[in-house]
Amino acid sequence: MALSDKDILKLMKTGKLKVVPFKKEQLGPASIDLTLSDEWHFFREEYIGKTVDLSKKGFKELTKKIKSKSIILNPGEMCLGKTLEKITLAPDVMGILEGRSRYARVGLTVHITASVIQPGSNNHQILEIVNLSPLRIVLHAGMQISQMSFHKLENPTTQPYYKFGKIARRQ
Repeated sequence: MALSDKDILKLMKTGKLKVVPFKKEQLGPASIDLTLSDEWHFFREEYIGKTVDLSKKGFKELTKKIKSKSIILNPGEMCLGKTLEKITLAPDVMGILEGRSRYARVGLTVHITASVIQPGSNNHQILEIVNLSPLRIVLHAGMQISQMSFHKLENPTTQPYYKFGKIARRQ
């Protein structure tokens, strides 16, 4: 069952859903807007145009982390961003991460395939941001370019992500 704003606030009051930091203005009819932090990951120059075996290298080896209040994303370029908010979900709540339409309309995507936020997550969300437009786009820490909707599971998972997740539980 998808959750409305009233359902989201109710879960936040019970502690089954935590969004830290959270401002009431972030709450939409059935989602919460998420904010970009000042942490970005770009592909390392030495790997651009090269063949990479993903069974041997992960994103942390292939990218360099930078801290900046703003970045420029060139046409066709990808970076990883991180949400300012840390999301904590109970074992019977899952999230779906999406972009916001105002940015999608100018060719900016905020996730490639990683939209499911597993029940039992307790982390910041990593955004796979791609500029599909012919424009150079400036992104700033503090921009709300993504949103998360929430769904109540009929039964809690037996594999909460904070225990069984491999990568994202350390974000």
